[in-house]
Amino acid sequence: MEGSRVARGNGEGQGMTAQREWFEKDYYAVLGVSKDASAKDITKAYRKLARQYHPDANPNNASAEERFKEVSGAYDVLGDESRRKEYDDVRRMGQSSFGPGGGSFRFDPNDVGGEGLGGLFSQVFGTSRGAGPKRGGDIEATLTLSFEEAVHGLTTPIHLTADSECSGCRGTGARPGTTPVRCPECYGRGVVEDNQGPFSFSAPCPRCGGRTVIIEYPCITCRGTGVERRAREVKVRIPAGVQDGQRIRLKGRGTPGRNGGPPGDLFVQCIVSTHPVYGRDGANLTMHLPITFAEAALGADIAVPTLDGGDVTLRLRPGTQSGSRHRVKGKGVVTPKSSGDLIVTVDVVVPKSLNDEQREALERFVRATNESPHTESVKADRAAKS
Repeated sequence: MEGSRVARGNGEGQGMTAQREWFEKDYYAVLGVSKDASAKDITKAYRKLARQYHPDANPNNASAEERFKEVSGAYDVLGDESRRKEYDDVRRMGQSSFGPGGGSFRFDPNDVGGEGLGGLFSQVFGTSRGAGPKRGGDIEATLTLSFEEAVHGLTTPIHLTADSECSGCRGTGARPGTTPVRCPECYGRGVVEDNQGPFSFSAPCPRCGGRTVIIEYPCITCRGTGVERRAREVKVRIPAGVQDGQRIRLKGRGTPGRNGGPPGDLFVQCIVSTHPVYGRDGANLTMHLPITFAEAALGADIAVPTLDGGDVTLRLRPGTQSGSRHRVKGKGVVTPKSSGDLIVTVDVVVPKSLNDEQREALERFVRATNESPHTESVKADRAAKS
């Protein structure tokens, strides 16, 4: 497909490990599933809610858009096996760490890489992880595809506006020609000790903010953050047979990480347009084919159009009934792993007006017919009751 696409993305970081809201929000309740729900059930629940609250289906509806973001945020966590496990661990610790008996804790935000109890307390008490690397945020985008594009697949560029590595300093935060220096306050640790009664915290260094370095000459472009918000183009490969509502994950194409952390991911949700002729049933394509009474009664060879632009011949037997389904092998959705069929439902079309010749022919047919189907039906009903 020629040209480029503009995908709607929120551009916000959604994938930080052990986010504060993990402790506060029940993502299972957001999606309406149980805590032991299978991955398939979670995906099914997400697709249903995403389709219901998608901004395209609810224009200018702020509450629906907010609900869509909430559902997407929940699925970002529960739809990823490793992040779901981490979320469950954080929730369990949140329920058990402050039980009866009290106790004394020492908390270092760098302990166990921000996971476990250290990661939990960092969210509860608002402290950062200091010098530890931080994963970049995920980006959510929406891409609208035609029916043919979804069936055949394509590679297309999309345009995003999101946080990216600064083009001026390549992410260092320092003006070109200079380099950051080690923080003299924390000696490059990123944290300082802060004793508060029974708790002993390692708080972020007030001088470097936990970055471990001081930027004496900040980059003019990003003002020392190493990140700038700008438009960028990302090429997305959409596989053949993608379903409406399906999300494609592009690893490492989200916002950049901090302090040496990995970048986040880009999640592209596919919205598939309807087709005037064809429908989808899994890997099978479906269509309705109108035929005449004579073709149904006498049988006929009918040319059936296919999605790829060609025709196939469908042989109808004499006495074909309206509403019957006929399978054309291999003309459905074709992927490297499977090949679907084309399911044709024939519909007998009754003419709304007849010319003299047609009327005379039908009247001869009626005279040659002993009984009509509804007469046979009445006889069968009376026989059953007697």
